Amino acid sequence: MSSTLFIADLHLSEKVPLVTQCFLDFLEGPCVEAESLYILGDLFETWVGDDDRFSPFHAQIIQALAALAKSGTALYIMHGNRDFLIGPDFIKDCSATLLPDPTIILLNGTRTLLTHGDQLCVDDVEYQTWRKQVRSASWQRKVLAQPLEVRYAMAREATRISHKSKQAKAMEIMDVSPQAVTDLLRKQDYPHLIQGHTHRPARHVYRLDDHTCERWVLQDWSNERAGYLLCDASGCRAIPLAVT
Repeated sequence: MSSTLFIADLHLSEKVPLVTQCFLDFLEGPCVEAESLYILGDLFETWVGDDDRFSPFHAQIIQALAALAKSGTALYIMHGNRDFLIGPDFIKDCSATLLPDPTIILLNGTRTLLTHGDQLCVDDVEYQTWRKQVRSASWQRKVLAQPLEVRYAMAREATRISHKSKQAKAMEIMDVSPQAVTDLLRKQDYPHLIQGHTHRPARHVYRLDDHTCERWVLQDWSNERAGYLLCDASGCRAIPLAVT
């Protein structure tokens, strides 16, 4: 039975070697038997531009992804809020396909919408303002023109500000807006939905206008937990991974 795997929010960096090893083991294990792997954003904790892909750490990840694609598993990658500067050179080196956010696919006969998920957090007005700025082509051109060390300093400052801002916000503000979810499902003609971003893994079921819609929130990865969503002809189910 062919399977499709979904992951998000790995936040890979040299600072979390256990998570990196878990990911490499995942690529050489469950992924090899899968028809396709979808990475729905935040593969990396920080990505400051494709010209940094030659660092030993990034090269290791790229090599592992390219090996998976060469083995026959189709690889799809979507931008997240941490790695939105991933560009065509990285995608080419991984032998992957870059997906727009959102994207509709046919998953075992069911129309399924894929998104990182941060667009649905509309109650966090401050975040949405920042997101609009950093996703603009003009902002990205200006940033990518800066030396690598400057971009890394900018990323560290952005992370510091983000962490400070989160401490002052209610958790509900940083989660998806229920209205935004139902509006999106109606607009897209009642698909199922798979997302990341919120770090609140769960399965939600909606009954909308005589339609039943399923929403999966993917497991985030850390030193304490990791996992993926496996979908095949029998349905979708969350599979935990040991981080050791």
